[in-house]
Amino acid sequence: MENNQILSLHQVSKNYGPIQALKEVSFEVPAGSVFGVLGPNGSGKTTLLGIIMDVLKANSGTYQWFGQPPHQDQRKRIGTLLETPNFYHYYSAIRNLEITAAIKGRGTDDIERVLKLTELWERKDSKFSTFSLGMKQRLAIANALLGNPEVLLLDEPTNGLDPAGIAEIRELIRQLGQRGTTVIMASHLLDEVEKVCTHVAILKKGVLLTSGHVDQVLANEDMIEIGAADLSRLEGVLSSLPDVKSIRRHNGSFQVIFTEGRTAEQLNRHCFEQGITLNYLAVKRKSLEARFIELTN
Repeated sequence: MENNQILSLHQVSKNYGPIQALKEVSFEVPAGSVFGVLGPNGSGKTTLLGIIMDVLKANSGTYQWFGQPPHQDQRKRIGTLLETPNFYHYYSAIRNLEITAAIKGRGTDDIERVLKLTELWERKDSKFSTFSLGMKQRLAIANALLGNPEVLLLDEPTNGLDPAGIAEIRELIRQLGQRGTTVIMASHLLDEVEKVCTHVAILKKGVLLTSGHVDQVLANEDMIEIGAADLSRLEGVLSSLPDVKSIRRHNGSFQVIFTEGRTAEQLNRHCFEQGITLNYLAVKRKSLEARFIELTN
């Protein structure tokens, strides 16, 4: 196994009595990725995080961190935010982190770094109770970053936040990824994974539907919408193309999906050569949402 895999799961299964929470799940998390574990509620995401954090035991299957079987020393290399820490409302941000650093057995020399990283340094002396929802969550992430872990594990990091807080946390996660921290986050929000993650694993009822680079999971799914005055002739020309996957009539135009990526320019030229002048041409990238619905139905 290559060392650039931070985490690899091999056929991990977990059941609670007759309920199968995870069924032979296998995937790999590359170093430096922002990896989204995506699925509706009840898909097994939280169970999966519990297993890789050694809070739950799998019924079968194995996993490795940093290319090695799990052992206690690895915990220092992993920062977690699985539920919001209990911060003291009337203490300042810096005091709260001093307390959690002491509980974790970590020095306080890292506090300035994590507060600057989460853009809370200016508010370090403000009481926790005066913080917005987004700031409270950023402090929780700062807390998880104490000791400079290589990996950050987040369970639904934007749950319960207002729109401003959601935007703040997403931006922070993106920045952490750009700095080289590997982030593994569970989410039920397609939009979030599409905006924040580089890689994704999609779970449904404990079964892994697909995993890989976000762009590959959505690969070759661009749709070109195309129209002309003579639609039946246009349909004939489109049908004769070798790499057409599907053609669908839609409001006086056609929605075409190709098995190989085709540019709008190539298609325009082809139609023109066949004597058809297009009056409408648009490329619609198939969103993760459409792909997700297709996968989970």
